[in-house]
Amino acid sequence: MTFSKPSQAPNCSGPNPINRFFELRAPLEWATLPLSAPYLLTAPKGDGRPVLLAPGYMAGDGSMLPLELYLKHLGYNAKSWGLGTNRGNVEGDILRLGDVVQELFELNNGQRITLIGWSLGGVVAREVARLYESCVREVITMGTPIIGGPKYTAVGKLFAQSQDLNLDEFENEVHERNSVGLSQPVTSIYSKLDGVVGWRASIDVYNPQARNIEVSTSHVGLGGSPRVWRIIADTLGSADAGRN
Repeated sequence: MTFSKPSQAPNCSGPNPINRFFELRAPLEWATLPLSAPYLLTAPKGDGRPVLLAPGYMAGDGSMLPLELYLKHLGYNAKSWGLGTNRGNVEGDILRLGDVVQELFELNNGQRITLIGWSLGGVVAREVARLYESCVREVITMGTPIIGGPKYTAVGKLFAQSQDLNLDEFENEVHERNSVGLSQPVTSIYSKLDGVVGWRASIDVYNPQARNIEVSTSHVGLGGSPRVWRIIADTLGSADAGRN
């Protein structure tokens, strides 16, 4: 099948309102995480390479800490982005995270960085990968609104008001950025039960090398899902992960 980038922003929709109730199960999803320890600990071991994690909207480094500790246990040099709470200043965060990536790249003697972003953190991670191509090895996102920016999210209208955005105009801007494409391997993890981001908007239709992997969890539960953690671990430990 021939891959073809969309000529205009794909028509998506926001999350199913019913899915908002699934977000209430997120604490349970996190609470049952320890039960999956045997499954998680059989994941491929890491090679010590640097991994940066970017949190979602209005979340901070602490939200990424469990995943960070898991990846450290596997043997990766994992750390959160260190920029505090993600307050939706996407343009500023792209530059700030870009600086962090460049510094880490130099500290690791030119070893490229893997970026993992949750929700809006994934948007920032993808843009950093595009703008700092030589420093970024690959990108993994969880429940990230790739299409439309905030337009197809449950908080889209509120976010637009806070940032003085026209959602339709911004959707076209996001489409133009996405159309440039990424050179790195890309993995987008999404859930049809997501009550925050419309799942179709989390499908990467712009990059032929992108892998779109479905899981069954709430949006808030993505960061504590054993299935998501194992996908990330297997992705990092895959046969072609030895590329620098």
